[in-house]
Amino acid sequence: MSTALHAPVPRRRGATAAQAVVDAHREDSSGELFGIAELCAEFGITLRTIRFYEDKGLLKPRRINGTRVYSRRDRARLALILRSKEIGASLEEIKHYLDMYGAHGEGRVQQLQYVLQRTDAAITELELKRAHIDATLAELRVINASMRDRLESR
Repeated sequence: MSTALHAPVPRRRGATAAQAVVDAHREDSSGELFGIAELCAEFGITLRTIRFYEDKGLLKPRRINGTRVYSRRDRARLALILRSKEIGASLEEIKHYLDMYGAHGEGRVQQLQYVLQRTDAAITELELKRAHIDATLAELRVINASMRDRLESR
C-alpha cells in the first residue's frame, strides 16, 4: 500500500470521528481497512457514488459503531466497478460479474470466460463501427472534394 493512500483527507466533523473508528480497528502495519473518505480520495469519486454502489449491492462494507469500514476486497471490487464503468459495462453486468466470484474465488474461471465473451463481442462491435465510420469518412471526403472542385471552377 502506498503511504499516499493514508494521507490526511479534508473531512467534516463526522468524517473525522468515522476515520478514528477505522484507525482504531486497523492493524498497525497491514492497512487492511479503509474509510469511505480514503476510498473517495484514492479513486476521485464522491461519498454519494460509493453509497450508490452499496445501494445496488455491489459493495457491502462492514459497520463498526455505525461507521462504514471497507476491506481490501471491497477496495478491489470498487476498482473493478469503476474500471468496468469506464469501458461501458452496465451495473447489471458488473453485479453479475462480481457475484460470479463466490465467497472464496470458486467462480474465477467463470468470471474469466464471461470477460472473454464480453470483450470478444465488444471488439467485434467496435470493429464494425470503425468500418462504418471509415466508409462514411471516405464518402464524405469524396463529397467534400467534389464541392471544392465545383467552387474552384466557378
